[in-house]
Amino acid sequence: MSVTQTPKNPDFKYQEVAKSEDEALAHADGQVQISIKQIELKRRSRTFLYIAACIGNLASFSCGIMLGWSSPVIPKLQNLELSPLNEVITYSDAGWIGSLLPLGAVLGPFVAGALSDKIGRKKTLLIGNMPFIVALLLNIVAKNVSYLLLSRFLCGLSVGLDFTILPIYIGEIAEDEIRGTLGTYLQLFTVVGLLFSFVTGPYMSVTMFNASCLIVPATFLLTFYLFIPESPYFLLQIGEHEAAEEALMKLRDSVSPDDVQAELSNMKKAVDEALANKSRFLDIFKSKGLTKAYVLTNGLLVFQQMSGVNVVLFFAQNIFQDSGVTLAPEICTIIIGLVQALFSAVTSVLIDKYGKRILLMISAIGMAVSQGVLGYFFHLKDDVHKDISSLSWLPIACLIIFIVAYCLGFGPIPWAVMGEMFPSNIKCVASTFTSATSWFLAFVLTKYFATVADIIGKSGSFGVFGVCCVIAFVFVFKFLPETTGKSLQEIQDLLNRRHSEI
Repeated sequence: MSVTQTPKNPDFKYQEVAKSEDEALAHADGQVQISIKQIELKRRSRTFLYIAACIGNLASFSCGIMLGWSSPVIPKLQNLELSPLNEVITYSDAGWIGSLLPLGAVLGPFVAGALSDKIGRKKTLLIGNMPFIVALLLNIVAKNVSYLLLSRFLCGLSVGLDFTILPIYIGEIAEDEIRGTLGTYLQLFTVVGLLFSFVTGPYMSVTMFNASCLIVPATFLLTFYLFIPESPYFLLQIGEHEAAEEALMKLRDSVSPDDVQAELSNMKKAVDEALANKSRFLDIFKSKGLTKAYVLTNGLLVFQQMSGVNVVLFFAQNIFQDSGVTLAPEICTIIIGLVQALFSAVTSVLIDKYGKRILLMISAIGMAVSQGVLGYFFHLKDDVHKDISSLSWLPIACLIIFIVAYCLGFGPIPWAVMGEMFPSNIKCVASTFTSATSWFLAFVLTKYFATVADIIGKSGSFGVFGVCCVIAFVFVFKFLPETTGKSLQEIQDLLNRRHSEI
């Protein structure tokens, strides 16, 4: 029989407890260190994914440059001493230079839709950005306005294509946890491109400005071709399973195929389901839920254009010149570009916190007020002929408020809603037609803004835009359901249940 001996040291049991606690703390500390290392590894594993998204969005950077190109260039083309052309462009020429880009962008989505499922997202983006290079070379050698008109149309093809395919590509390569963040890069890189035009264009000759604009699309073509893989979804779609695995391993910084098998399997299921249920455009109108989705997405993009945003971007410098502000017009446009870049960077955080509906309504109110006040300013200046020298700051304030409001809601959110409203089997075809409608309206507005302004004045034009923003508020409040935080299936259920409201 064994007898348990009492330890001579009375503090023995406390020493044992202390030892156990020390071991537990050491173990816990070790676990924390392991967790920290795992987090660091996970963060490092996303480095290439962020790089891929940034390089891909150099295409949207190029879009922004060309969208803002006309603001600093058109005033120089109207001055024979500053223009590289043999003659000064007419008022009609200026309208066509501004409007041919959105006209070309109407065709871009159809080109994108025809190519992306045949040759892939990567090759479509590469081919689609070649017109930027050709257009800028045309600008450099241009001696008459015909060169510039062709150039702007070619730029439009690239813009329409990029705005259709780039969101699809980024969505397909992104991890679920950061898909929303990477999705905001399109808007952010676009407005940074606008800022590039606003900052450099006024202080360079037209030829040097066009040459500097070549840097971004050329860099995109080189880096995207050499370093960035094709979408794994497309590779699975054409049966290239090994290539898809390699692409996903590169995007995830994985050294072993086992690391990506679960995600690859989920991708394969999604691709198989989409291929089995692929739909045509007319199938949208066979479902009340899809019809409502189409009406809602088109409505938001129509109001996006009817807010007057493209008039502001294409003719920002001219607006400031006409308003008679004491601050140099090019400085005013730089301020607008800076504000747009800043608020485009923070909007994605606000969307998740407050939801899309409230931001869209705030956006509509802000744009309506700013456009209405701007219209009243031009009414005093052009119609009543009052001395408005003491109000020379007002156009700057109005357009800054307009840009802030636009970036909070009607800038990025309509595109996000379009991505949520349609199931994957019809998303591409629906997005093609919706994007084309948006760009066609942008063409009409930019082409005929000057003509309409001559008839009803700038005050009447901005007044019409303000009224459209009020209607946009009513449209969102009455018809648009909140989609933030809902799954795609929940959104479809919601659309089908509430179709009677439209």
